Amino acid sequence: MSGHSKWATIKHKKGAADAKRGKLFAKLIKQVEVAARQGGGDVDANPTLRTMYQKARDNSVPLDTIERAVKRGTGELEGVNYEPITYEGYGPHGVALYVEALTDNRNRTGSDIRSILSKNGGSLAEPGAVAWQFERKGVINLPRSIDEDELMMLALEHGAEDLTDEGDTWRLTCEPTDLNGLRDALEAEGIAFDSADLTMLPTQTVALDEPGAAKSVLNLMDLLDDNDDVQDVHGNFDIPDSVMQSLAD
Repeated sequence: MSGHSKWATIKHKKGAADAKRGKLFAKLIKQVEVAARQGGGDVDANPTLRTMYQKARDNSVPLDTIERAVKRGTGELEGVNYEPITYEGYGPHGVALYVEALTDNRNRTGSDIRSILSKNGGSLAEPGAVAWQFERKGVINLPRSIDEDELMMLALEHGAEDLTDEGDTWRLTCEPTDLNGLRDALEAEGIAFDSADLTMLPTQTVALDEPGAAKSVLNLMDLLDDNDDVQDVHGNFDIPDSVMQSLAD
């Protein structure tokens, strides 16, 4: 399993703890609200809203809370006007970072991101400096216990590009526009999955073979992810399983 995938899996498992203190809920609600503002409140006509709506439901955000967020997005209820913005930069050891945020104050968020990077061995870069090293994809993580042949057949029929063995999970990758259809197909067949989301996958990676290097990058990723305005943070690093295990121990 690549280090970035492992970090993403660990982050997903942290979701339950984050939800208890409201941080994850707040981020998911923002995503729903902005998706509704940009594409309308009909989940059938707005695929981005459908993805964010389902992501919120998967993480146990109450239905009435989600519906209020949709109404704030469409203007039926008064709300804060959150603006999507991305930041590009570098972490320790030349790792490229792509940060997605939703903010009601660009100056505050930009200052926060710059400060986190500079205090932890990183730096902010100009727009476009690292975005070319990532591509937007739909990713579904499933239990490793699911039969590979069954999964492969269904996946190919419904737009999946790749099925990857990540050790203790399967990872299905598809174009963003195929994510909802692939998810629906898995649900129709009664195939359980751990998560289904849009993400930015690195097209090339930086190897972090030393525990110290890996720890410094993971620490920076966590600090960025903990910022209230940051929705997702992506890095193009790869950490060997042995190093990830040594950090876990």
